[in-house]
Amino acid sequence: MASLAERKAYREKIMQALYETTEGNRLLGVTGAQLLLDLGIREEDLAAACTYLVGEDLIVVDWATGNTPAMVTLTHQGIRRMEAQEEERG
Repeated sequence: MASLAERKAYREKIMQALYETTEGNRLLGVTGAQLLLDLGIREEDLAAACTYLVGEDLIVVDWATGNTPAMVTLTHQGIRRMEAQEEERG
């Protein structure tokens, strides 16, 4: 089981990967398989992180069999959050 710090890091990695890959476009998404490859996160940790982010209204997930994310997209709120972080970094 992942620690709290690891779970927070997974969530942030997912948000960053989605934002960078889709360039902040709500019409584009990333497959769960691609996130697993790109981020090196275990499948169960990816599912848990995505479930949390859905609950925060930051992403939308189309789920495949076995609670595996098939397609993940940012919500408007998720894009706004990532843009605010980008602006803070300058």
